[in-house]
Amino acid sequence: MSVRELSDQCYDVIIVGAGPAGSCAAYELANAGHGVAVFEEKSAPGLSVCCTGIISTECFDSIGVSTDVIMTASNSARFFSPSGRCLRLQTEEVQAYVVDRSSFDKAMASKAQAGGASYLFSSRVIDLIPGGDKIQAEVLVDGVSHVFDARAVILANGYRPGLSQRCGLGRTKSFLIGAQSEVALNGIDEVEVHFGREVAPGSFAWLVPTSSGRGYAGLLASSHAGRHLRRFLDAICLRNRIQDRDAEIRQKAIPIGVLARTYSERVLVIGDAAGHVKPTTGGGIYFGYIGAKMAAAVLDEALREDDLTAERLRRYQTLWKAKLGKELSRGYLARWLYSRLTDRQIERIFGIMDSTGEAEALLRSSEFSFDWHGRLVLAGLRRSAAYPWLRLRHFFIREVGI
Repeated sequence: MSVRELSDQCYDVIIVGAGPAGSCAAYELANAGHGVAVFEEKSAPGLSVCCTGIISTECFDSIGVSTDVIMTASNSARFFSPSGRCLRLQTEEVQAYVVDRSSFDKAMASKAQAGGASYLFSSRVIDLIPGGDKIQAEVLVDGVSHVFDARAVILANGYRPGLSQRCGLGRTKSFLIGAQSEVALNGIDEVEVHFGREVAPGSFAWLVPTSSGRGYAGLLASSHAGRHLRRFLDAICLRNRIQDRDAEIRQKAIPIGVLARTYSERVLVIGDAAGHVKPTTGGGIYFGYIGAKMAAAVLDEALREDDLTAERLRRYQTLWKAKLGKELSRGYLARWLYSRLTDRQIERIFGIMDSTGEAEALLRSSEFSFDWHGRLVLAGLRRSAAYPWLRLRHFFIREVGI
């Protein structure tokens, strides 16, 4: 259809953003028989994505796309302290896949399109206009403004707070910057994670092999992420472990905190836009998928009952908080604690984990999960006398508001 023909329709749902969360919601709602239009400002799904594409086997199996998008599987990783001390952990079973994010996003969009959702690319939603029995989206398509009508809107546009603020939902309190490059790797055949304030202050850096001789180098930082990554690349190049000192660096803002409200009249917010991101790693695919499924289920019922009031859509927030709230809270606690560690303290933790076998014990404990870090965080804190976590819990809950 032409843009004019599309704009003449009134959709049940307009979805802003064609990432994994947006396409998941599109598939669920279209499959339930609703008219769905997805607007994506890029010219195709998955373009210029700043993401390692590491997702758990649990997540991948839940989403249900072709295994063709998988580049490699992982059941082990090497962790490096600030001094270079290495701690290697391995499980018997594969824990995660590294997927090609461009192919993965395209596969999810194709699945939604096959279910009946319409996609319009090179289309940026610049405003949402409520009114009576509908909500309008003003969209720039190839630089020309068009207005589209819908009964409801889902914001799945990543950490872009402009639209959520226009809907009176505010913005998350803090964020990190993820920086990443695709590089040529030399002799690196498993995931590496590097810690230390000289590498990534308050966070970590990574090397992730994706195919023969190729992979990703990246890190998280509260500021100057690109500068920190360039320095990390230079250091790794000097050890002849990568060969792309001048590789292009892509950056992305990652919310560390959730919106106070992820719903309003005729509007729901999902994925990174809602703050559904693992605070420990910055990964958002699985939590975004879980939230998208919940949002679609709530919206499906609301559309059928023709009740799209904020009070009716509040159930979405109740559902995701019940599923993700504690996990997010514990993750914020872990990140808050870690950000205050000195390199000497990190070295000491590495020493204890290595010499006492605590790392292996946690890995094999019932608390271990690739996606659900909360129980593992609490287990680690309970085994340590270094942090009065019960006292900090009250402070941290007050700060993040979950």
